[in-house]
Order: sequence, then C-alpha cells, then structure tokens
Amino acid sequence: MATMKLWRTPLDADKIQRPQGTVRIIIERCKGCSYCIDYCPKDVLVMSEKFNKKGYHYPDIIKEGLCVNCGLCANICPEFAVFSVEEKITEEELNKKKVEI
Repeated sequence: MATMKLWRTPLDADKIQRPQGTVRIIIERCKGCSYCIDYCPKDVLVMSEKFNKKGYHYPDIIKEGLCVNCGLCANICPEFAVFSVEEKITEEELNKKKVEI
C-alpha cells in the first residue's frame, strides 16, 4: 500500500499521534480462517506456508511496525488466536516522526 501524500499539512499534525501496535499470534490456536488477514486495514498479515500442530496454515507478520492497534484482528478471530498490543512511542521516535511530516 502506497503512502498518501498530503497536499497540505493538517493544522494539528504536530499534536496528533497515530497509535501503534504489535500483532501477536498464538499459532497453535489458529484454524486458518484468514479473517485477520482479510480485515486488517494496513495489510500487516499474510497467510504462512507453514503449518501448526493442528495442520492449519497460520498468519505471518509481513509489515512489522505498520499496525495501528485498531483491534480488528482480535475482534474478528473466532479462535482468539490473534491480538494486538499497544506500543509506547518514545520521545525520540515522536520527534523523528514530526520531522518527517
């Protein structure tokens, strides 16, 4: 997914912080339904070619650091095998992101 260029910077861009998260997968619970992959707004997950002990393919994380901690993966997973954890952003990382804007 390409990053969208803004034609102008929002007035409160320096005050708003985009939430970040890390996706966690409990591999042995997964039954390979791929709901988490289909509904992830940032396309962080992809179906793995490996199998778990039950014989199902499970999701893999391909875009580390792009998770926005929306929780859709956790809400849609019927087996409670996928969830996201909020990451705390340090002051240094926050300043680096301000420079990028």
